[in-house]
Amino acid sequence: MLSPEGLVAAAAVLMGLGLLAWCLWAGRLEIPGDLGEEEEEKEEEGIPFMAEEGSGHCRLLCKPSALAQHLARSLGRSAALKGGRWLWPRWPQLQLLWQLLQPPEPEPLVARELLQLPDAGLVALDWLVGPWGAASGGGGISSPVLLLIPNAAGKVTGGLLQLGLRALERGFIPVIFNRRGHNGCPLTTPRLQPFGDPGDLREAVTYLRCRHPSAPLLAVSEGSGSGLLLAYLGESGSSSRLAAAACLSPIFRGRDWFEAGMPWLYEWPLLLHLKQGLSRYVGALAEVVDMDRLLGSRSLRELEETLFCRTRSRPTSWESYWERNEPLRDADEAAVPVLCLCSADDPVRGPPARSLPTELFRSSPYFFLLLTPHGGHCGFPRRGPGRCWAHEAVLEYFRAMAEFLRTEERRKGLPRPRRWGGLPVEPPVFTWQRSYTR
Repeated sequence: MLSPEGLVAAAAVLMGLGLLAWCLWAGRLEIPGDLGEEEEEKEEEGIPFMAEEGSGHCRLLCKPSALAQHLARSLGRSAALKGGRWLWPRWPQLQLLWQLLQPPEPEPLVARELLQLPDAGLVALDWLVGPWGAASGGGGISSPVLLLIPNAAGKVTGGLLQLGLRALERGFIPVIFNRRGHNGCPLTTPRLQPFGDPGDLREAVTYLRCRHPSAPLLAVSEGSGSGLLLAYLGESGSSSRLAAAACLSPIFRGRDWFEAGMPWLYEWPLLLHLKQGLSRYVGALAEVVDMDRLLGSRSLRELEETLFCRTRSRPTSWESYWERNEPLRDADEAAVPVLCLCSADDPVRGPPARSLPTELFRSSPYFFLLLTPHGGHCGFPRRGPGRCWAHEAVLEYFRAMAEFLRTEERRKGLPRPRRWGGLPVEPPVFTWQRSYTR
């Protein structure tokens, strides 16, 4: 029997579907997938390597390098990216709802671990052990660890869980990072994590490196959660301890995104989800935040500003907040390959002309943009097993990165970590060779 919260959620979903159908029929929802002449010219600069069948006419926009050539070849010949065509390619709204409402198959089993931070706060690490139990899930001692970062609202979608299960089947060790107070993680201090503050994520990555010293560390973020991963990569530079990263439908410009707002069909459910989570911590947050104003927020910007700028202890301006939390503020310092999968018709991120930092992908050897005309927000649907071709693209990207590194190590004779007394010696902090990106 459904709980009261479940009934409210079901009613909201049904109402949203009804309104969506009416808006589509009436032609009142715009599709932001049209790039315009100027943006189409920019898109032509990318590397076309996929047929229209399946994921669509994708282009890889990046700075030419040996690594870029290897990645284009690997993705271009991957049969996994050429599945069946989605029935409604020009309806990104339906693609988004399909991605949000479809549960993972099969339902995953999760083992939670709480990690205490230096200020006594807590973040939660959810290890996916699959539907088979801990004995059958995951890989060996040196299997790659895949860190999954949900969106900024802390919503662990069925798509993110499906990606974790796919990775588990391929021998990865997937683990979900939950921020303070998100997804059932206890809030032990009156502090939540700002949009682009990577401090807590850094502690989690350090812990994962200590727990799996000989395993490659990889990371994937979804939607607005990419702001956290991009900020971490820029702030950490060559000391990020990650071998590679990927972002699904990332939000690149945080301040612009909050100020522009989303279509009400997406913003209001997300706002309701955030308020429901914050209402559990009224007592803990009341001493630092005006809870009446917070729970009465009418937009995501108003909620973000109340929560992090209009605090009782350390008030700050909206401009100062984004100087410290803009995802790409230190993008020039990033030293780890990042694949960003984006759709031109993403209704959440906004029009490509103002939401995609194309110049970054042309100038930085570490950023790769895989752009498709149709895919919605974190949807990228296809018929057949998996339902999301972007998941296969991410896993193929990680395989291609590992293959490229092995080839370079053999070619240059780079030493591998040796074993002493049967135990692996912790390798030095991972750094990409500059020659790889030239």
